[in-house]
Amino acid sequence: MILVLNTGSSSIKFSLFDATLAEALSGIAEEIGGAARLTVAGVAQDQPLPDHAAALSAIFAALEARGIALATLSAVAHRVVHGGAHFSAPCPAAIRAVTAIAPDLAQTASFDTAFHATVPDVAARYALPPEAEALGLRRYGFHGNSFASLVETLPKLSGTPLPTRLLALHLGNGASLCAIREGQSVATTMGYSPLSGLTMGTRTGDIDGNAVLRLAEAHGIDGAEALLNRKSGLLGLGGHSDKRALLADAPPQARFAIAHFRYRAVRHAGSMIAAMGGLDAVAFTGGIGEHDPDSRAAICDGLGWLGVSINPEANASGGPALHAADSGIPIWIVPAEEERQIAQDALGVLGIV
Repeated sequence: MILVLNTGSSSIKFSLFDATLAEALSGIAEEIGGAARLTVAGVAQDQPLPDHAAALSAIFAALEARGIALATLSAVAHRVVHGGAHFSAPCPAAIRAVTAIAPDLAQTASFDTAFHATVPDVAARYALPPEAEALGLRRYGFHGNSFASLVETLPKLSGTPLPTRLLALHLGNGASLCAIREGQSVATTMGYSPLSGLTMGTRTGDIDGNAVLRLAEAHGIDGAEALLNRKSGLLGLGGHSDKRALLADAPPQARFAIAHFRYRAVRHAGSMIAAMGGLDAVAFTGGIGEHDPDSRAAICDGLGWLGVSINPEANASGGPALHAADSGIPIWIVPAEEERQIAQDALGVLGIV
C-alpha cells in the first residue's frame, strides 16, 4: 500500500492506494494549529492538531484504527511543490515528520515542477543577466502532477492516442495552462513561482515587474507579497476567492472578476497554442475546469476562431467529451487524479511497476 500525503500550510490531505492504484481510503487533516478537524472516509471529527507532526500522528492513528498498520505500507509518497532545477523526476526523499514517526518507512517525492523539465530554454529563461539567473530565477511551472496525470488518463478516456498538440487547462483556486506537444510540456503559464499567468483565486497572475516594485515601496516586501499572493485575483477584484461565492453574490465587481478570469484564460491559451505550433485538442481539469460549465463554454467560445465548438448539452452534463459534432477540435474533461499519479510515481521508484 502507498500512502500519498499532500501537505499544505494548514492541512494534510491523504490517500491510500494499493498496488493496482485503486484508492482504498482518503481524508484530510485541516485547520492545523487552529480549530482543527480530521476527516477520514467522509467522517469528520474535531480534535486538537497544534502542528503538522500532531496531524500526521493523528492520520497514522486513524489508519491503525482501521487495521492499516505502518508496517503494511510500502512507502509514503509526498507532493512537493518546487523541485527547482535539479529534480526533474520522482526520487527518494526524507520528510522529517514522517521520519520521526516511522524512520524505516520508505518515502518518495513527486515534484510539481518536474513535468515542465522538458520546456526549452527559450521558454524557461527570463531575459536576465547571468548573475540574476544564478539566483535561480527562471520559469519552472507548476501543476505538473496534474498535467502528468492528464497525459496518462486522456487516451484511456477518449479511446484514441494522445493528441500531438494538446492545450491543458488546470483551472481552480490555483490555475495554469500547459502546452503539451507529443506528451511533453513545451510551455506553461506559471513561472518562477505559482504567482504568474492566469487570474487565480487570490493571486494576481501576470503583473508588470515595476508594479511589483511600486507595491513593495508602498507596503514593504512582506506586505507586497501578501497582497500579490493572498489578497488579489478573484478576491481582489470581486470580493470572494471562490467562484461559487462570486456567482451567488453577483454584484458588478463579482461579474467583472469572473470575466477577467475567463479573458486571461483565453488570452494565455493563444500563447500556449502558438508555442505548440497549432492545436489538436483541449482538455479541462481541476475544480473549476471539471465543475464549471459556464467557464468552459466561455473559454471555448473565445477559441472558436480555431474551430473549437462546444456541445451545450454535453457541457451541462459534465462530459467527458464536450465537443460538438461539427467541432474541428476535440474537447475533454479529464478528472484531476494527482494523488493517484503520485502513487504511481512511488511504485515506479520502488520498482514495483
